[in-house]
Amino acid sequence: MTIRLHVNIDHVATLRNARDTIYPDPVFAAAVCERAGADGITAHLREDRRHIVDRDLERLRERITTFLNLEMAPTAEMLDVALRVRPDAVTLVPERREERTTEGGLDIVRGAPTIGPLARRLVDAGIKLSLFIAPDDAQVDASRDLGAAQIELHTGEYCNATGQDKLEQLTLIDRAAQRANARGMEVAAGHGLTRHNVVDIAAIRAVAEVNIGHSMIADALFGGLDAAVRDMRDALRRGIAMRS
Repeated sequence: MTIRLHVNIDHVATLRNARDTIYPDPVFAAAVCERAGADGITAHLREDRRHIVDRDLERLRERITTFLNLEMAPTAEMLDVALRVRPDAVTLVPERREERTTEGGLDIVRGAPTIGPLARRLVDAGIKLSLFIAPDDAQVDASRDLGAAQIELHTGEYCNATGQDKLEQLTLIDRAAQRANARGMEVAAGHGLTRHNVVDIAAIRAVAEVNIGHSMIADALFGGLDAAVRDMRDALRRGIAMRS
């Protein structure tokens, strides 16, 4: 039993763009992650192109040998990019210009009339559809109704909580993951995860994948990117060993 580790390389591009240089190269970073044992690479092409840009995504599609997951807002512009580049999966996420990073999950329940047609275009194109949602029963059910093969549960509230609140958030994630599995969907988890707090997420039997970026790039500053991948793998294995 294992959990797929997808590494988000957005913040390699953030560092590059801070000085408008050609380095560090997120595509090279993706290759390092693959060689170190990552199962896939995640990249978020934002409307404002604050980190990953279109050329990065095109080069990633050309060179990645594992799995390419494109995070994007559910907009017509991003749909056109996805249909052109054809990643292995698209994860639809909410996006606001003023946010530092993605905050919370998509509201699939209220957004279905807008998100639904776009989701169908992706599914019809043979691209795996994942929806980034809060661990909420109604959001899980609405995701299945839109044809999602996978949901990614937002773990930010869990990562920011302490004490009893953290246990309650973990319970919500576990319940939502089980509900999604029962409805035929795979479950991924992501946002705010580190090699420390991911262990309890990996212990959830229904979780099949994690998407982790910021903390791994931070770890890489001190120990190298390949070591960051291996350390995260070790943390996932510890979590899996806790499964009952």
